[in-house]
Amino acid sequence: MSRFAAAIASAFRRYAAWLVAISWKRFILLSILLLIIAGVLSELPPFTWPAMEAAPKVSRQEDAGAAASLGEEIKREIIDGIRAERESSHVVRLGDYLPQLAFLFIIVSAAIKIAYAGRVKAEAKAAEAQEIAEAESLKRQVVEARMAAMQAQVEPHFLFNTLASIDHLIEVDPPRASRMQKNLIALLRASMPAMRESAATLGRELQVVRPYLEILKVRMEDRLQAEISVAEGLYSADFPPMMLQSLVENAIKHGLEPKPEGGALRVEAEVAHGKLVVTVADTGVGFGRAATAGTGTGLSSIRERLKLIYGPQAELRIAGNSPAGTRVTVVVPYKTA
Repeated sequence: MSRFAAAIASAFRRYAAWLVAISWKRFILLSILLLIIAGVLSELPPFTWPAMEAAPKVSRQEDAGAAASLGEEIKREIIDGIRAERESSHVVRLGDYLPQLAFLFIIVSAAIKIAYAGRVKAEAKAAEAQEIAEAESLKRQVVEARMAAMQAQVEPHFLFNTLASIDHLIEVDPPRASRMQKNLIALLRASMPAMRESAATLGRELQVVRPYLEILKVRMEDRLQAEISVAEGLYSADFPPMMLQSLVENAIKHGLEPKPEGGALRVEAEVAHGKLVVTVADTGVGFGRAATAGTGTGLSSIRERLKLIYGPQAELRIAGNSPAGTRVTVVVPYKTA
């Protein structure tokens, strides 16, 4: 019995879902078609077969009185004959109520369609919201995984270059190697937490860049003049981790180091039109003119990271610097931690 009830309930739900899925125009057309079919079937066997036939009921009153007149007797006979003919011809057929049943079925179906429309729409919206949430969660996981992979590329690239410089200076200039080693310790103390985070602040990024520039000054001596011009009020602004250090590294490696006399590097930041604008400008050989092949993640990876984190709200601008060199600008939404 329970299986039969479950089957009935399942069929009812499927029928209700089908009613909601079709348009009202189609529902009206199908209803008219159903009424026409019911009318046609009501005139065809087996619906024309009699289901019930009324028995003739002839009521005769015998008047034994000899005083009844002949005219009254004839009148009674005529009335009884007509009544018997009507009662004997009243036959109930199977198809008599078929159009009425079809009309009732249409009314009930319309009520079900109206009642279930809101429920089905609510369930559809809930399912769509769940699907969107799952898609966003999956997208977020992919973004975090790709960002982690990019940061993993930045970390060894920087460390290997620095350690190679220290190894070289130990042989030729131990005091400079010692200063570089101390700056490396300070740099690692500031940068290691940032390398493992998906979000950081501009102030924390500057804590990484400052000792990094000190290391490069030891190596390049007078060939590098560095300046950081960032207001303290911007230190709390959100900025992608290790991105500023990558910009500075690219500017030095591909702009200033290939230039025999070196040059200047300037890091500056400002807020414009609700966006944080961070620029790394150098007076090196210019964008794309260095002979080095480059082994870092490069500007393309920085642009990809910006797209993954901020979408179309961020951009990477590359332009020439005056009188020489390159200006690389990162524009991200201005938010404070």
